[in-house]
Amino acid sequence: MKRVQVVLATLLVVTAALAQDDFSKRLADYMKLRKTATSQVGMPKSATSMEVIKQREQNLAKEIRAARVAARQGDVFTPSIAGAFRRLLAVTMSGAEAPAIRKSLKASSPVQPQALRVNGAYPEGLPLQSTPPSLLLNLPPLPQGLQYRIVGHDLILLDSEANLIIDFIGNAVPVT
Repeated sequence: MKRVQVVLATLLVVTAALAQDDFSKRLADYMKLRKTATSQVGMPKSATSMEVIKQREQNLAKEIRAARVAARQGDVFTPSIAGAFRRLLAVTMSGAEAPAIRKSLKASSPVQPQALRVNGAYPEGLPLQSTPPSLLLNLPPLPQGLQYRIVGHDLILLDSEANLIIDFIGNAVPVT
């Protein structure tokens, strides 16, 4: 029985490592696409109005959408990657930090479930709920400009510069 447990634990570690490598590759592919879109849109001048910044955000999102016209849920968070994330989140949410994480999620402008769409804008008027640092510590780091966000029980991968949902995992965060 103990040998079976060791084999299962080893298998979980190997599966998580493979999912991490795949996730890193998918993020790198997205960042290449984003770099191309950014070069087409250009960078704003340092003393730019909010209108110009908002217009650039919309133009960048438009370029990225055009390059990812067939994007769908699971392109970045594949089933194996989503499974690895769910396991990481479940372990985190059942550990010693769980009560503090739950309290933080409930206290910081709780975001109710929304209809999310890959390649869609982050829902307008919805607060960008801060993700507790103790939760983030257990997730793979992201390149600059990408963020994890929690909406209801869903984990979103957000391009903050384009205000664009890259992908999401439904029911990933056991908040309650």
